[in-house]
Order: sequence, then structure tokens, then C-alpha cells
Amino acid sequence: MAVAQAQKKNLTFLWRRLHTLSGVIPVGLFLLEHLFTNSTVLGGPAAYNEAVDAIQSLPFLHVIEFVFIFLPITYHGVWGLYVAFVSGYNAGQYSFGRNMLFALQRITGVITFVFIIFHLWTTRFSGNAPTFDMVHNLVSNPAYFWFMVVGVVAATFHFANGLWSFCIHWGITVGARAQLVTAWVTMIIFVVLAGMGVVSLIAFTHTA
Repeated sequence: MAVAQAQKKNLTFLWRRLHTLSGVIPVGLFLLEHLFTNSTVLGGPAAYNEAVDAIQSLPFLHVIEFVFIFLPITYHGVWGLYVAFVSGYNAGQYSFGRNMLFALQRITGVITFVFIIFHLWTTRFSGNAPTFDMVHNLVSNPAYFWFMVVGVVAATFHFANGLWSFCIHWGITVGARAQLVTAWVTMIIFVVLAGMGVVSLIAFTHTA
């Protein structure tokens, strides 16, 4: 019994480590690529269409998407939902702020997972490659636009706060001061990325 429990504990530890790692590589990198690609719309519809065409012309694109995007996102999302519903607070050990970030990480994780599924369904799996006109038509609907805003803010917070947690769990930031500095840095990253995403969405609402 003790051996079985130890094996289960070790396996759970491994899944949790892989979960935090997948949130940074490759899911986090995919988020950054997506934000930077969308930001090309600030240069006009043609600039955005060219950026999308460059991605669509990559060799073995479907294999790359399946292996390095869809599978990791599915694993990270499903395991994250499991963690969100089985994890509890530890108010006696951690401060109110730490528990608040703990709760927000799980709330934004659920929102982000739903957001990604819906976003992929309406764009990547629509049967057509994304274009400026496609995205413009989608965000012209106020409900869709605000859903996207909430999704972008949730996704960028989840990534930035997850990056802070990743540094702790992987022994990169050990001391309290290092963790405090990293917390400020990751929140700055959140503000910058969220701002980038929202500004890009606003740019898509403008006519070509």
C-alpha cells in the first residue's frame, strides 16, 4: 500500500511539473507568437494578412500545430481544470495576496481554456485561414469583441502569473526577495501583453 501511494504521489508530482512546463513551453510561446502576429494589424490589413500567409506557408504546418500546439494545449487545459477543481486554499500558510493569486490563476485558467476552444472554432477550424476581413467581421459583433477582450486579459494574466509560479516550482527563484522581484516583473509582463492584445483587437474593429 505504501509503495502504491508513493508511486501515485511521484506520478502526480511529474504531471504537475509537466503541466507547469507546458504552460511556458510550448503553450506560452504559442500565446506570444499569436499576440505578436495579431499586433501586425497595427501596420494595416495587408501587414496582418502577410504575417498570416507566412505562417500558413510553413512546411508540415498541420503536424507542427497538432504536436506542438493542440496536444500541449489539451493536456495543459484538461490537467489544469482537474487541478482547479481539486485544489484548495491554504490560508494558514500563505498570505491573502498569495491565495488571491492562487484563485485568479485557476479562474483565468478555466476562462482561457473556454476562450481558446471558442476562438479556434471560429477562426482556425472555420475552414478558412484567418484574414483581416474575417477577424474584422467577428469583432464587429460587440459580444464577440468583449468576449475576446476578457479572453485575452485572462490568458495573459494566466501566462504571466504562471511564469512566476514556474520560476518557484523549478527552483529558479528560491528566496523571498527573488520571488517578490519576479512577481513585479511578471505583472509588468501581464500589463504589456494584455495591452498589446487589446490594442490589436481595437485595430481589427477599424475598416480596411
